[in-house]
Amino acid sequence: MRLELREVSRAFPGVAAVDRLSLVVGAGRLGCLLGPSGSGKTTVLRLIAGFEQPDAGEVYAGGKLLSGAGRWVPPERRRIGMVFQDFALFPHLDAAANVAFGLRDADAGTRRRRAAELLELVGLAAEAKRMPHELSGGQQQRVALARALAPRPHLVLLDEPFSNLDADVRMELAQQLRAALVAEGATVLLVTHDQREAFAISDEIGVMRAGRLEQWDAPWALYHSPATRFVADFVGEGTFIQGTVLGPGRVSTELGVIEGQLTSEQATGTLVDLLLRPDDVIHDDASVLRAEVVERVFRGAEFRYQLRLPSGAVVLSFVPSHHDHAIGERIGIRLDTQHLVGFSRT
Repeated sequence: MRLELREVSRAFPGVAAVDRLSLVVGAGRLGCLLGPSGSGKTTVLRLIAGFEQPDAGEVYAGGKLLSGAGRWVPPERRRIGMVFQDFALFPHLDAAANVAFGLRDADAGTRRRRAAELLELVGLAAEAKRMPHELSGGQQQRVALARALAPRPHLVLLDEPFSNLDADVRMELAQQLRAALVAEGATVLLVTHDQREAFAISDEIGVMRAGRLEQWDAPWALYHSPATRFVADFVGEGTFIQGTVLGPGRVSTELGVIEGQLTSEQATGTLVDLLLRPDDVIHDDASVLRAEVVERVFRGAEFRYQLRLPSGAVVLSFVPSHHDHAIGERIGIRLDTQHLVGFSRT
């Protein structure tokens, strides 16, 4: 089922929580709203679910108007499943009964079969009779997802579903939940402030700031072709160096002339801040370009080096961990940029 928001706004006293937001999540796609706390992400979910009414704009699901233009469909009639960050399982019901809870209008056999089917889908068939307190946090979250899917909702909304889990289990669980959602053919909108979660589960991501949507795009495009300086700063790791546009696809910097297709047109002579991702900066002992190691973070297979250039500007580089360099050491670097992202200096 296709989800569409058209110029949706919602204000509270003293703040515009959502400001003229438009987006589309295609049927069976997994979309995500990513942004810092207070950017309006959860308010968007509440507007879609029907817990809030928009001040302006329209919300459509499957081509049907849910909110706006004088119409408002109550939450219980929207066929939307929600998964919250606190799991909200019933402590007195076992896993199977929690999943079946949303099927109260079905007969006992249908409820039992659907619960078993979904617990199998999320990998918890063997835990059907266990109580919530006997399950790990990740298992509880999978039960919560199965419960949301039980009534076969047209749309599933996930509100920071991994925030209460340990970091080392989040990515594995995100992939498991994505597989379950895809298997059910659900259309999904996830809210998170963690870009790793967003990248792990989403087909498209919208970056929000102060109630507005800065960019709605595929994860790869957000990383390599950010539309605004805020998106460039918020998504992925990166730093900026100063440059001057010499012509189409050519920028002069202290690291030499960098060539490639600029993501936006800049007139010759324009002073720009050029985005460099850590994977753009390659460690190369043979290079005449040198940079000083000012910080190093060991990540197992690689180091993340913070490197100071002669001007004092700092760049980041991911380097295989067998290249073990001390702070203060000067190492050779070269650039391997495929996408030039430059923002006019202000």
